[in-house]
Amino acid sequence: MFEFHGDRKRYFEIQVENTRKYVIPFIENYKPIVAGTRVLEIGCGEAGVLKAFTDKCCIGVGVELDEPRLVMAREWMQEELNAQKISFISKDIYKVNIEEELKGKFDIIILKDVIEHIHDQPKLIAWMKSFLNKDGVIFFGFPPWQMPFGGHQQIMKGKFLSKLPWFHLLPAVIYKAILKTGKENVAVMMEIKETGISIERFEKIVGETGYKVVNKTHYLINPIYEYKFGWKPKKQNGLIKSIPWVRNFFTTCVYYLITPN
Repeated sequence: MFEFHGDRKRYFEIQVENTRKYVIPFIENYKPIVAGTRVLEIGCGEAGVLKAFTDKCCIGVGVELDEPRLVMAREWMQEELNAQKISFISKDIYKVNIEEELKGKFDIIILKDVIEHIHDQPKLIAWMKSFLNKDGVIFFGFPPWQMPFGGHQQIMKGKFLSKLPWFHLLPAVIYKAILKTGKENVAVMMEIKETGISIERFEKIVGETGYKVVNKTHYLINPIYEYKFGWKPKKQNGLIKSIPWVRNFFTTCVYYLITPN
């Protein structure tokens, strides 16, 4: 098993390849990606996702609060920076000026493994309309809350708890007690529990904030597991996909593409 958090450069390379193989084709099923397409990624990390887009001659902008991750992004994408194919901003997305700092609106906005960490999800999703060009789209990729490791147990220190599926679904008081007993970072793990988002909640927010879903894929086996475990990605079975209270517990990743109504 490859440990993503142990080798950031390899993780960057994996994000490039995963985006090239799965994310970009998913978007292109609805919207062609051509040279000059403007792409914004919110929570870009080291910008491996954006690298796959700049390789297709897109113009990328990455916004990331964690400045040390952008230090690595600038190092690994120096050529793109010099060619003005990409730029980075270390700032709260709500405080970014569209014209002065982002240089205008975007054709595609990316949130990959981000929305499940946002506190006011309806606010962010509604607000992103102001960043979109006409016919612009927003891509979301995230682990649904009820999936086996929807609580991000994999980041826990304890070997047992980090491999224990579904226990993040326990009532908060019990979950917190287990975290304390295991000497885990209670504040971090409880915050993840507070912001975790289900498939139903996501689709409800999309509708209530004035968007429509134009493409979606539910995965039984997350594409990123190809690199983590060597498992071949697998889309959710049609029958299972149609039964929400079964589907939710066995869908390890969802891809959504939305656009304003």
